[in-house]
Amino acid sequence: MSTASEAEKSAVNGIRTALGVGGVLALIVGVLILVWPGKTAAVVTVIIAIYAIAAGLVYAGLGIFSKTKGGWARVGHIALGILFIIAGVVALFNIGQTTAWLALFLGILIGIMWIVEGIVALSTLGDAASKGWSIFFAILSIIAGIIVLFAPIWGVIVLWWILGISLIVLGIINIVRAFTFKGDI
Repeated sequence: MSTASEAEKSAVNGIRTALGVGGVLALIVGVLILVWPGKTAAVVTVIIAIYAIAAGLVYAGLGIFSKTKGGWARVGHIALGILFIIAGVVALFNIGQTTAWLALFLGILIGIMWIVEGIVALSTLGDAASKGWSIFFAILSIIAGIIVLFAPIWGVIVLWWILGISLIVLGIINIVRAFTFKGDI
């Protein structure tokens, strides 16, 4: 077997492995979201809290150990680091409340973004290739944004379920792709 052939086979196996592992992970996360939506959201909250603590340590470290930053920049980094650390610790000690707060925050944020997206779509009608579709999209986006704003938790719950279903479908597709990938690279 030639070296090029071995390299190609190795690349194909790597791609198949990546597709399979990615598919299995997506499938598992999707199932977890659908079976234990609250617990899975809490795990995401814990991950965000741990990230906040780690980022806080990095910012504080930048402020403390930096030789090139001026005094106010160092104080700012230390203050930001302390805020991140406090937020992460508070979140870890109040997982349920933090998860609910994050869901509410995301729901409001998504509602506002959809309304703004609809308004932007209306403002660019002059450049649109299909004005009918642009108007339809804008109205749908604005209505969806208003609905989510009036019920942000329910909006996030629906989006969470859609994410879970999507991950399951995409995970299964990638697992099938891993077994059927021929390697025409």
